[in-house]
This record gives sequence, C-alpha cells and structure tokens, in this order.
Amino acid sequence: MRFAGIIFDFDGVLIDSEYVGNQHVADFLTAAGFPTTTEQAMAQFMGLSGANFIAAIERWIGQPLPDDFAAARAEEDERVFANGIDAIDGAVPFVRGLAPLVPRAIASSSSTAWIARHLDHVGLRDAFGDKLFSGKEHVARGKPAPDLYLHAAAAIGVSIGDCVILEDSAVGATGAVAAGAYVIGVCAGRHCGPDHASTLKRIGVNAVASDYAEVARLIA
Repeated sequence: MRFAGIIFDFDGVLIDSEYVGNQHVADFLTAAGFPTTTEQAMAQFMGLSGANFIAAIERWIGQPLPDDFAAARAEEDERVFANGIDAIDGAVPFVRGLAPLVPRAIASSSSTAWIARHLDHVGLRDAFGDKLFSGKEHVARGKPAPDLYLHAAAAIGVSIGDCVILEDSAVGATGAVAAGAYVIGVCAGRHCGPDHASTLKRIGVNAVASDYAEVARLIA
C-alpha cells in the first residue's frame, strides 16, 4: 500500500447500513405526514448524527419532529443491533488483505458500541483492535468537521497527509477532504445512486471507487 495508514468510515463503507437507516427515517416521516423517499432521506441526512441529524430533519419538514420519533429510532436501532447488518460487498476480504502491520482505524459518526457490534457480526472485530473512534465520543465537533479524522490519524501514529480515508457520504467526504488526507469516495453500497460519484467529486475527493477491487487498485 502506498499510504502509511488507512482510515475507514463505517456505515456505508464497511457495513451496508445507510440504506436501511434512511429507509426507516423516510418511512417514519411519510407516515407522519411529511412525504419523503429513501433517496431524499439519504441526500438530506446521510452521514449526520446527534443534534446535526435532528436539525437536518427539522429543516426538511419545516417544524419540530413528532414526539415519538426518538422512540421509533431507538426501537429500530435496537432491532438492527440485535440482528446485525451485513458488510458491503468486498469489504471483508479487502480488510483481511491488508498487511497486518498497516495502521488502520475506523472514524464514524456512530457510537463505538454500534461499530463494535457490527464488526463482530461481519467478523472484523479483531482487525481494528481498539482503534474505533466516534464523532459522538472522541471529539467535540463531529463530521463534517475534520476533527475525527485528525484524532484517528494521531491515534494510529500516522500524519494525516500520509493517510488514505475511505468515505461514502457527502458529509463525511467534506470533513475528510478538509483534514488533508488522500480521500477515496466509496460508492459500493445500495445507498449510492447514479449521481453519487459526481457529488463526491464536486466535494473534492481524490478518487472514487465503485467497489473494493477498485479501492485496492487505487491504494496499491
């Protein structure tokens, strides 16, 4: 690998969760009287978490969220947490194919508990050790700020300029580009529509990959 370290986003890069999560949000909003497609939800909310996620939804519907939204989201999170979410096609063999001593980390907007649970599900928990970092837990400013990527790079002992970051969302790519790493926009999940690569290119990613075979070629 031509980079000294590699940093992965999680949802939509290693596990195919972005489509599942945004479909649930779209279904909830539509049932509440705010017609929203899964594609619209992904365009508006993907990559956000916490207060930024809620604020984006409220901007979309033009008013505060219904009182039962938090409970509905918690119920859905509990369901997928119990069942597990499968890996993006090609992600597991790609990670397993990295040289054992290549420093790597996950930098995600999700909680470390969520990351660890789904790494267990896809069989990659041991591949990352304790290098699981959450924008909710490890930095004051989550994505799209660059802080989480800088934190992850420091934790694996590699200058951010010598790292490659794999990102899928516009929010995440914005922060990754700002951090100063080489950024590959990964368009391998079900949530990536035909215009997704163009969106990431406009943000300034260095390259885009439609699958993990292409990621492997880009980092070789």
